[in-house]
Amino acid sequence: MGAEKQTRGDTAAARGEAAEESSATQATHYHSRMEVEEPARADAPEAGEGGASALPARVRAQPPEEFTGGEFRGASDVSGGLGAVWSATRHAAREMGLVRSARTLLKVNQKDGFDCPGCAWPDPDGRRSHAEFCENGAKAVAEEATTRRVTPDFFREWSVADLSQKSDFWLGKQGRITEPMVLRRGATHYEAVGWDEAFRLVADELNALDSPDEAAFYTSGRASNEAAFLYQLFVRQFGTNNLPDCSNMCHESSGRALTETIGVGKGTVTLEDFRLASAIFVIGQNPGTNHPRMLSTLREAKRRGCRIVHVNPLPEAGLARFKHPQHPADLLGGGTDLTDLFLQVRVNGDVALLKGLMKEVLEEEARRPGEVLDRRFIAERTHGFEEFARALGAADWGELVEQSGVARELMREAARVYVESERTIVCWAMGLTQHKNAVANIQEIVNLLLLRGNLGRPGAGPCPVRGHSNVQGDRTMGIWERPADTFLDALAREFDFEPPRHHGLDTVETIRAMHSSRVKVFFALGGNFLSATPDTEFTAAALARCRLTAHVSTKLNRSHLITGEQALILPCLGRTERDAQASGEQFVSVENSMGVVHSSRGSLDPASPHLLSEPAIVARLARATLGGRSKVDWEWLVEDYDRVRDLIERVIPGFSDYRQRVREPGGFYLPNLAREGVFQTSTGRANFTVHGLPRIELAPGQLLMMTVRSHDQFNTTIYGLDDRYRGVSGERRVVFLNPEDMAAQGLSAGQVVDLVSHFEGEERTARRFLVVPYPLPRRCAATYFPEANVLVPVRSVADKSNTPASKSVVITVHASDAPLRFDYDRA
Repeated sequence: MGAEKQTRGDTAAARGEAAEESSATQATHYHSRMEVEEPARADAPEAGEGGASALPARVRAQPPEEFTGGEFRGASDVSGGLGAVWSATRHAAREMGLVRSARTLLKVNQKDGFDCPGCAWPDPDGRRSHAEFCENGAKAVAEEATTRRVTPDFFREWSVADLSQKSDFWLGKQGRITEPMVLRRGATHYEAVGWDEAFRLVADELNALDSPDEAAFYTSGRASNEAAFLYQLFVRQFGTNNLPDCSNMCHESSGRALTETIGVGKGTVTLEDFRLASAIFVIGQNPGTNHPRMLSTLREAKRRGCRIVHVNPLPEAGLARFKHPQHPADLLGGGTDLTDLFLQVRVNGDVALLKGLMKEVLEEEARRPGEVLDRRFIAERTHGFEEFARALGAADWGELVEQSGVARELMREAARVYVESERTIVCWAMGLTQHKNAVANIQEIVNLLLLRGNLGRPGAGPCPVRGHSNVQGDRTMGIWERPADTFLDALAREFDFEPPRHHGLDTVETIRAMHSSRVKVFFALGGNFLSATPDTEFTAAALARCRLTAHVSTKLNRSHLITGEQALILPCLGRTERDAQASGEQFVSVENSMGVVHSSRGSLDPASPHLLSEPAIVARLARATLGGRSKVDWEWLVEDYDRVRDLIERVIPGFSDYRQRVREPGGFYLPNLAREGVFQTSTGRANFTVHGLPRIELAPGQLLMMTVRSHDQFNTTIYGLDDRYRGVSGERRVVFLNPEDMAAQGLSAGQVVDLVSHFEGEERTARRFLVVPYPLPRRCAATYFPEANVLVPVRSVADKSNTPASKSVVITVHASDAPLRFDYDRA
């Protein structure tokens, strides 16, 4: 088939898939009918550090710049309900079939079942529903437990270049990979390879390096505790701390901020605290899409009288009104209004808003001395209050209002909610962690909590909500490029070797090191590195400069197509599948957002007899690479995962009697001193901190853009082409703009535009997006990732945490000269 015919045929197929994904709702504001010409590849910007792209011809790093026939309606003001039930059922049935779906979903998040491969929102300690999953959890399970398969015949038919022309949605929908695959030097197609040869290939490349630091070992949040512990042990016995992980790109800012201020890099609350809180602030988070089961917790809190304050640039349906899908009264009635107060902050206006809120609290204390602040807590448990109070007193109200975009009266109302609350929880996610001042964002939350002693007592505290099932557990297991000496000392004692002591590379540093050829081998335990990271073209060029790239995966993704000189795909068991080893069937363990470690046991037959578990892959790779240099009996360990858990118990605090306690229904809580009011910081107390007001300088015509998920998406996995709550159906290449900004720039709804980002004199371009009017604050914009990741500069990162500033991208919007023709009909 010729390239032109193939592309046009695939576009038509994509439109058909989009139509299947679209809602039947006919309240259409803008509907596109298009004729798509053969797309030319966008120019690949050099992203600031120079060097020509190393990608082969016709291999594209970015998703195709094609539209799929979108319909744009008004945003919803309610989440859940029959729409969630229908969406979950449809996705599950299409991927698994009705009988398999019912059998599998009844095991999700059960005490004798498997942990949802999606978000890390905790499960109830006590009784659980028979359907202990949400709409997007059902989609995550269906995505993994699909009956579709990607066999060696598939790779013989499709070249890497041809696959790279496909959308991320299309790639993921092809099914589970059944056998290890290798892309040899100079080859255009992957071919099947035996496991022994695959491990030997990786081992040979690793052992040929001049230094262990010329390799980097990435980890996704889907890896189990057992796999993560073995992985970091292997990497450190190999001789490096180059252990970048997905946490570097999400809650690294939270961990850094909390460690400095309260002595632990995790949140302090439990589900029980949500039953006691009298106020909950949800900041920079969209639980309706990213953590839908959290809505049930918020619903319970609201129905008993808790007040909820929502802070976000976008009004989100998930925090407006919620219809619980398992409560008939909700389905038939109006549901529960969740938010008492919505503060529509400007993108990255959170520091200004929090300062304004706290300034109001201090002024109320001045009016009623001794009645507002918890003076005893501040005096006995905190450090730095006087300096903090002086700096806050000097803050200018005009600046706080202008930079936040929130009126002072609304700040006063939020402060009133806080002051009247005896127990307050503050939740947040990536809306706070992916800015240059991200650490300051979270530390201002800590300041707020400290003012009224909302730390170390029931019903109160900080709650960073993890967006991946075991990203927190991976960090607990030692997946970190900057390990503590105490952890390394424990490894040295237990395994009789000297671990490397110098810090390794995080995710952004790894990208830059690959780009400059300082890292030559890249190995990923899960994830979709290319699509998850910033600066797509720069990252692609970096990966292409490696001698070898290897990915442990369940399904096809774009990272498999942007490769080093050689590449491997190593297919593993999924969370839903049985894991049989020499001693019998095994289970793994994970840690959720609230520090609960619990078991996960799959029940489905493996997608292929050729799959290995992640612990088995790590063990066999370690033996192939280290040989006699390691005293660890790797294969013996994975014959029975309790043997791995015994090692974890001896190395990591909090895991005493691990093999027994993990078998207790619901698992066990890890110790958290800050939860008990003990703060192991440099001062021995919880620390107030002082931060300047971020300066957001926008030239005329510039906007501040944030990247977001659609509702049919989990991280880089695209379940479908709809964003139901925001009123987008059948399309992902959209940019949400304030209608007044559109008018000021002469843009119309549905217009095709190019987006250009601006950073320190550099420009990056993302082509062919459709303008969608949306109630954002003025001079703000929102787009989906990974499509817009190309606009995020690799050097634009958060202070201290080095997290990519994907929520603070300065852009301009320009009418596109793309060869596309559209007719737009107003309904």
